[in-house]
Amino acid sequence: MNKADLIKSLCQFVESGDQASGNELINHQYPFKKIEYVKRTYSKALMLRVFMKDGFIDRYSGQKLIFPPVLRILSMNYPKEFPFHPNWKMSECHPAYWDLMPTIDHIVPITKGGDNMNENLVSTSMMRNSAKANFTLEELGWMLYPPGKLENWDGQLKWFIDLVNENSGYLQVPYIKEWFLAAKKI
Repeated sequence: MNKADLIKSLCQFVESGDQASGNELINHQYPFKKIEYVKRTYSKALMLRVFMKDGFIDRYSGQKLIFPPVLRILSMNYPKEFPFHPNWKMSECHPAYWDLMPTIDHIVPITKGGDNMNENLVSTSMMRNSAKANFTLEELGWMLYPPGKLENWDGQLKWFIDLVNENSGYLQVPYIKEWFLAAKKI
C-alpha cells in the first residue's frame, strides 16, 4: 500500500471508530521510529581527508567542490560581490557556499543504522546535504558517483596553501588558520 492510500485508510478507521485496526496498520505498514539526534562534529583534518578521498567531487551529483577556506578568502577580497554570512543566511551569503562548499555526509544515515566509518562518509555540497537530511539514496532516487582524482581536481587546495604561504596575514582569521594547519598535516 502506498503511503497516501495508507493515510486514507487511517482516515477511514478514524471515521468508523476502529482505533485498533488503525493502530495495527500504522505499526505494521508505516511505523514511527523516533530519531535520536546525535551531534556530529569532525576535525578539519578528518573533513579534509574525506574531501581528498573523494577528489573534491560531490558524490551525489558528480559536481566539483571547492576547499572551504578558498570561498572565505574570496569573500574577504570581494565582500560585496561574494558575501559571507556567519549563520549561512541565504539572503546574505553568496550561493557558492551552498552549491560548492563540501560537507561530510553519511551515505547510510546514522538514524537508519549507518556508522561513522570512512566507507560511509562522503563529500557533498551543503545544499545536497540539507536536501538529503536523514533519507537514504534509495528513498531519494539518488546514486553515488565515483570519487574524483586529486591530480584532476583538488578543489583549489594547492592554490590555498600557496596563497597563505605567501600571504601569512590570512592566518589572522581563525577559520583560515584551522584549515591551513589541517592542510599542512596531510
